[in-house]
Amino acid sequence: MQLPGLDNALNWDIPERLNMAAQCLAGPPDAVAIIDLREGERHDVTRAALAERVDAIAAHLRERVEPGDRIGVLLGQSPDCAAAHLAIWKIGAISAPLFQLFERDALASRVTDAGCTLVLTDARGAGLLGDLAPALLMDDIPTWRGGALPFADTAAEDPAVLIYTSGTTGTPKGALHAHRVLTGHLPGVSLSHDILGEAGDCFWTPADWAWIGGLFDVAMPALALGIPVVSARMPKFTPEGCAEIVARGGVRNVFFPPTALRMLKASDTAIPGLRSVASGGEPLGAEMLEWGRRAFGLDINEFYGQTECNMVASSCAARFAGRPGHIGKAVPGHEVAVIDDAGKPVAGEGDVAVRRGSASMMLKYWNRPDATAEKFRGDWLITGDRGVMQDGYLRFVGREDDVITSAGYRIGPAEIEDCLLTHPGVATVGVVGKPDALRTEIVKAYVVRKAHDRTEAEELQNWVRDRLARYSYPREIEFVDALPMTVTGKVIRKELKARAAREGKETT
Repeated sequence: MQLPGLDNALNWDIPERLNMAAQCLAGPPDAVAIIDLREGERHDVTRAALAERVDAIAAHLRERVEPGDRIGVLLGQSPDCAAAHLAIWKIGAISAPLFQLFERDALASRVTDAGCTLVLTDARGAGLLGDLAPALLMDDIPTWRGGALPFADTAAEDPAVLIYTSGTTGTPKGALHAHRVLTGHLPGVSLSHDILGEAGDCFWTPADWAWIGGLFDVAMPALALGIPVVSARMPKFTPEGCAEIVARGGVRNVFFPPTALRMLKASDTAIPGLRSVASGGEPLGAEMLEWGRRAFGLDINEFYGQTECNMVASSCAARFAGRPGHIGKAVPGHEVAVIDDAGKPVAGEGDVAVRRGSASMMLKYWNRPDATAEKFRGDWLITGDRGVMQDGYLRFVGREDDVITSAGYRIGPAEIEDCLLTHPGVATVGVVGKPDALRTEIVKAYVVRKAHDRTEAEELQNWVRDRLARYSYPREIEFVDALPMTVTGKVIRKELKARAAREGKETT
């Protein structure tokens, strides 16, 4: 089978004019596009029904926004979430996925930075949004009776989606992607699932579609490849709920974040009937891979990427043997290397980088020209990870920055520090990741209280939970008399990380 998005020479074959909505809505009208399992019922949405819903939203949007406007999408896994993004792309505007677990401050930083003209959401999302931006409730959009609307004549390089990623300094940065980004994901998605497109394939992930892993590793590739995708809102991941979704939806292909796999392993939940399981975000290790063979009867394929340039390396048990301790090989169409400070490939450890030209590479950081320039070293995008390339296999060594990986989420410490510093009892704070057997890391805050203040840890945890997101609050807070600081007054996170690492070893 020819890998999607590549020509026979395994080079990118992207047309000059391209619209992602058209990519996703092509195909037999009566074929099932989305299997919706929310609220205990199954509802199959055909491609024709999805296209009609897209046109209804697009017709409504055309009266209120212009091409190039940023439109927020504050919705969970659902047919409406997919239709909202497709409608935005269809009219030539830019979608900005927003996570429903965000609280006021987290939403404000993203909506304000993006300059969202409008946010498509539901009643709950409108309540969270408040006066940050005008909200358009999906239930208020009437059925469209005017026939199929034309797709905007967009170029492959025209901006289409703005996805925010956590960083180590300042507020989260928006990675602006073009209409080619979906094509850039297809080969890696296909490889990581042992070549998608077999009869009976059906795709699902517990990852929310507000993240690149849910939206572009599963939902949109499934639509583009003509594979049914399951939407199932899980308020909280449980092994039992996962097994039920797989059974009810007829799921054969799953992207499991590492934390979901750990929870399945801890409960020794076997899920038969799957054809492929992929995982990404962090290395799994030999023990997890061996358990996967027993629980699923197949090899878990690991893949690698980040919001700025995703799905650039992958395993594919159907095509080549895996190598213990290694993620996989560079996906065709992407040039991945380990380079030195001068931008030259090295035989030993170095910076994992991707050469310009990858179709899944961002155009730029939104409103951050300096940060965009810093992301590149000559022709190479620097991922911020350290690795080793051996015989074409990429071995992940570790992160170079301070981003915290917790339960599959990438969490920037700076945003949490800024939030805690708004509390009247906090003088200064340092936030790092502490090793954790289940979540990979937990967020830990070292807090210096103001003189005579007696604020307790629970109050500070709630302070963050109520303002940022329920998954990013510090699970541990330690009050200290002072923090390690540079001569310019910056917290030395490296020392705090070393301290947290020692604490993590003592408790495991």
